[in-house]
Order: sequence, then structure tokens, then C-alpha cells
Amino acid sequence: MIQKPDIGGMILHHTADSHVLDFDFRFLGLGKLEFHLPTDWVLLGINVSPTKHVVYLAFAALLVFLTMWYGGRQVVKRHREGKAPRGFGGAIEALVLFVRNDIAIANIGHGGAKFAPYILTLFFLILYSNLLGLLPWGATATGNLAVTAALALTAFVTIEVSGMIALGPKGYMKTIVMVPPGMTGIGAVVMAVIMTPVELIGKIVKPFALTLRLFANMTAGHFVILALLGLIFVFGTAHPIVRNGVAVGAVAFTLFMMGLELLVAFLQAYIFALLTSVFIGLMQHEH
Repeated sequence: MIQKPDIGGMILHHTADSHVLDFDFRFLGLGKLEFHLPTDWVLLGINVSPTKHVVYLAFAALLVFLTMWYGGRQVVKRHREGKAPRGFGGAIEALVLFVRNDIAIANIGHGGAKFAPYILTLFFLILYSNLLGLLPWGATATGNLAVTAALALTAFVTIEVSGMIALGPKGYMKTIVMVPPGMTGIGAVVMAVIMTPVELIGKIVKPFALTLRLFANMTAGHFVILALLGLIFVFGTAHPIVRNGVAVGAVAFTLFMMGLELLVAFLQAYIFALLTSVFIGLMQHEH
């Protein structure tokens, strides 16, 4: 009796974190390589051993550095020659200017240029992390709640600290203890009591929403793709006509979903950078 493959296990193996890096080249007629990461790194009583998602996140960070470094060198070289940027350098310059001008400065407003490096880092790090998950042996670090929560935490700290600096202690407290302009007396006290918890919840919800949105979108696509491919094995013992029909349909929908995931990879990086810029802008300008 032919044993059906564990589709659920395959999906969880691809999306879950682990201490093993596996590179399966059997589709090329080669073998399967496995690298076991250390599991006994302890710092101050905390296990800080690297995992698969940590490795791919570090690789994404390296790709961001190499992209900026090489693209910047090409742009500088073309400018030195008195020519307009082109090729890889021109593409990176266009993307950087788009994120800087149309995402950071356009949504933060006055003083937004100083936040552009941070927004650019978020955009490219998330983009590369998303794209690495589309490789056959890759892993999506942004499909890990710990990673998206850490990114959202940096956004939360940037939003609140920059707001406190821009507004001053008194102005910043107004973003917590909210009293409508012109209201005084007992009405002001009642409004402050009612609205203060609401404002505090609003501050917490922003990074929480950033965390879940990125995590859910990057995980859901992989589940759908792997589930569609799994249909081929589920119907592996069916009638040839049914089996072939399911295989063709599954492959067609998988290719469509892969194209959609490529779009989602860019879109989620854009949305995270955009919302972070909007939240910073809301805190920077009291009016």
C-alpha cells in the first residue's frame, strides 16, 4: 500500500522555524544537504542560538548592505563621468528616491528627511526577507511573529520617542490625556478619564497591527501554495484523468500564486514603511 505524504508536515516544515538549514537539490538529480545550527549558545541565562529565520534575516540584512553599497558606487561613478545613472544603480536610486520622497517625506511632513534612512532600512530589509522565502530552499523570516514584532517595536519606539522630542513633555502628554479644545471643568475631567485609556490602547494597537499584518500576509501565501501542490500527492492514486487534471490545475494555480506572492512581497514592504511613516507624522505634528 502506497503511503500518502504528510502534506501538513511539509507545510509546517517550510513555514516553521528550526535549527536546521536544509537545501534539497533532488529535483536536479543531486542530494539533500543539511546543516545543523548550534543550539547551546547561552548569554546571561538566555538561549541565543541562531535559528533558520535568524540566518535568513541576517542574510537579508547583508543583501541590503550590498545593494546600497554597490548601487551607490555605480551612481557615484556615473555622476563622476557626467552621465545619468543607469542599470542596477539607476534602478536602486529610483527606488530609494521613491521611498524617501513619496513614502517618508510625503507622509511624515516637515522634518521627514531625517527619518528616511530608517524607513528605507525597513523597506529593503522586509522586501529581501519576503523574497528569500520564495526560493525553493528559502525561509521567510517575516513569517515569524518574533521578527515582525521586533520590527514593529522599533517603529513604536521611533514613533513615541520622536514625538516626545518634537512636542515636548507637555505636548506629548496631550497625546495621552486627551481633552477637546475649549472644554473645561468637570466635562474636561470626564473626557480625560474616558479618552486616556482609549489613547493608550491606540498607541499599543499600532505596533500590534503592524506585527500581525506582515506576519499573516507572508505566512498565508506559503500555506496556500504548499496546499495547492499537496493536492497533486493527495490525488496521486486517483484515476489518471482526475490525477492529471488536478496536477495541471494545481500547477497553474501555484504559478499564479507565486506571481501574486512576488507582488505581495513588494506590497507588504511598502505598506509597513508607509504606515510607519504615517504614524510618525501623526506624532510629529500636534495639530
